[in-house]
Amino acid sequence: KAYIVCFLYINNDLLDSIPLEKSKSLHYNKALSKNRGLIMRCPNCSCDNDKVIESRSNQHGTSIRRRRECLNCGYRFTSYEKIEEKRITVIKKDKREEFFDINKIKRGIVSCTDKLNIDDEVIKQLLENIEINIRQQAGSKREIHSSQIGEETLKQLSTINTVAYVRFASVYRAFDDLKQFIQEIERLNKKVSS
Repeated sequence: KAYIVCFLYINNDLLDSIPLEKSKSLHYNKALSKNRGLIMRCPNCSCDNDKVIESRSNQHGTSIRRRRECLNCGYRFTSYEKIEEKRITVIKKDKREEFFDINKIKRGIVSCTDKLNIDDEVIKQLLENIEINIRQQAGSKREIHSSQIGEETLKQLSTINTVAYVRFASVYRAFDDLKQFIQEIERLNKKVSS
């Protein structure tokens, strides 16, 4: 059996994947990490001698979760690896540009789902889906219009809760009278019934 050990520099400029035999992996891991200045310290005893017990990637393959065990004190902890992607530029309605920030969407979603008893895991998955779709829509140019982000968020919200959808739509589309609310609800009903 061969094992692959990956070492990532923080800026993601270098990625070494090295097939190792099980018996050599811990020794080699420690030697390579010291040579490159990369150390994973135990949060319990600060020892840098650990082993990976389990590795899992998320369903989209964009991050890896590793369960580790300290060989000094036996403490188990979790570490994460995530791809550092080129930042996406959002083109606003007034043509200003700013970097994409998923936390802005998160604040909007948390606000529109307030008191609706929606599980945190559902919101986390919703945000992950929105971010993945936005990255795909941004393409190789790494640019996206703010209107595309709003529409993607509405599309995802419509799958989990219609009240949250209408709340978000009322702010995003800047409703200023009851008639607009009613039109949006009718539009949503047509989508749901078809």
